[in-house]
Amino acid sequence: MEIERQFLVSALPALPKEYETIRQGYVAFLPEIRIREINGACYTLTVKRGAGLVRDEWETEISKEEFDSLVSRLYPETCMIGKRRYRIPLADERVAELHVHEGHLTGLNYVEVEFPTTEAANAFRPPSWFGREVTENERFSYTTLAQKKAAEVVKQIMQGGKP
Repeated sequence: MEIERQFLVSALPALPKEYETIRQGYVAFLPEIRIREINGACYTLTVKRGAGLVRDEWETEISKEEFDSLVSRLYPETCMIGKRRYRIPLADERVAELHVHEGHLTGLNYVEVEFPTTEAANAFRPPSWFGREVTENERFSYTTLAQKKAAEVVKQIMQGGKP
């Protein structure tokens, strides 16, 4: 099970020097089946069910060959998402995972924090650099953002509009 809150970030904080380079794509939406490459060396397949704050999640490592094969089978009208993931320690000993996107999502900065319980998630007070919360907003799920037309949503966000 994954318990997580997500926020948009309009002004980046000071970034650590270290980060992970991630490419991810979606093979299916219901259930959500994601493939991910981290730093060109680790490959995973993840299945998620549900939406919002609490979701079921199962993940396993796959080979580079399996990953490459699945890249050629992405869900129709979607593309790979490229991003850098920074891990930023928070005052309450939690870690914020800041995603700075590239490609069709350039300009979209997104942060998420995982929690052990829904009570801990509900009690969390985000730091001032966190922006608008989008945990329950399906427009900001990665299955939506993986779609080729998501660039228009990002453009609206960057221009201060509400998609």
